[in-house]
Amino acid sequence: MAGDSTVNFTLLHRTCKLVVLLCFLHISVTVVFYVRSLDIRFAFVQNQQTNNNVTQTVPVRNPEFTPKPEPVQAETKKEVPAEVQQQEQKPAEHQAEEKKVEEPVKKLERCPETSPVLVGPLRVEFNTPVNLEQVKKDNPNVQPGGRFRPKDCEALQKVAIIIPFRHRDEHLKYWLHYLHPILQRQQLDYGVYVINQDGDEVFNRAKLLNVGYAEALKEYDYNCFVFSDVDLIPMDDRNTYKCFSQPRHLSVSMDKFGFRLPYNQYFGGVSSLSKEQYVKINGFPNNYWGWGGEDDDIYNRLASKGMSISRPDGETGRCRMIRHERDKQNEPNPQRFDRIAHTRETMYKDGINSLSYQVVKVERFDLFTKITVDVGKP
Repeated sequence: MAGDSTVNFTLLHRTCKLVVLLCFLHISVTVVFYVRSLDIRFAFVQNQQTNNNVTQTVPVRNPEFTPKPEPVQAETKKEVPAEVQQQEQKPAEHQAEEKKVEEPVKKLERCPETSPVLVGPLRVEFNTPVNLEQVKKDNPNVQPGGRFRPKDCEALQKVAIIIPFRHRDEHLKYWLHYLHPILQRQQLDYGVYVINQDGDEVFNRAKLLNVGYAEALKEYDYNCFVFSDVDLIPMDDRNTYKCFSQPRHLSVSMDKFGFRLPYNQYFGGVSSLSKEQYVKINGFPNNYWGWGGEDDDIYNRLASKGMSISRPDGETGRCRMIRHERDKQNEPNPQRFDRIAHTRETMYKDGINSLSYQVVKVERFDLFTKITVDVGKP
């Protein structure tokens, strides 16, 4: 009886172990399948999300639909360099600029030898006062400093107009009133320089002309220089203020002399010299203080270098002088005759190569450039 109980207990014990082992195995298998089912569900969900994202980012190919820019795209544009943004924003302008660079600038044709817009004889009167504001309005193409160049052709010469000056403001107004329209019709590339002698020392016209030559070349590559008294106005715009193959005397027939040339060697009033001609004679003398003599000295210099004086005919070369009293500190120079007699000896050491002066002030007005200088004293 006791033996049977032991056998039954042992069998029961083994059966229980087997059941426990089967239960454990079942639980393990269940856990494994559960975990795998979770992985499959997670993978399925992730795959669905991925498919949805891909569907949203695929561009729509309907040409009639234009999607609105997203915020991310706007932020991306902010990161683009400013130069690239400007090119993207203005592609047409950029292309236009490239075309301008590629296309060569069309060069103007040279102006004709004789301007086609000249009118010939002019009426010159000094009865009505001149207002510079009105002169400026009448000459809108004149640039500050009294500069002008034709727009429709290339001027044949670059001309600096040099005016020796002191205490002649009213005369200068008349000069500007009449000469600017004339010079523009003559199709010149020109600038007007008023060289004002500072102080009250004896006037020195020729030295002021030398100063004007030197100062004008600091601003522009002029190749022609017209030296003009401020009180002389041409009466015919065919009397062109330019340079010729020989030194040019422009004020041929002055009303002061009954519209006749006072003598054949006369070179006063208004004259022109090319840069080459001017340098060849060493410019003008610097030691003529007071009135008279310097014009004859200049003539002697030209003659000594084998040059002759060219002139327009008597009708074309007519001009009027503004009547006035002789300026103080510009009395006749008593040494002028002696100096004229020695021009050939002094011209190589007295001229542009010995010029000394000090610029006091440079003023660029609407119609002219005024350069005030200290030229010293005798």
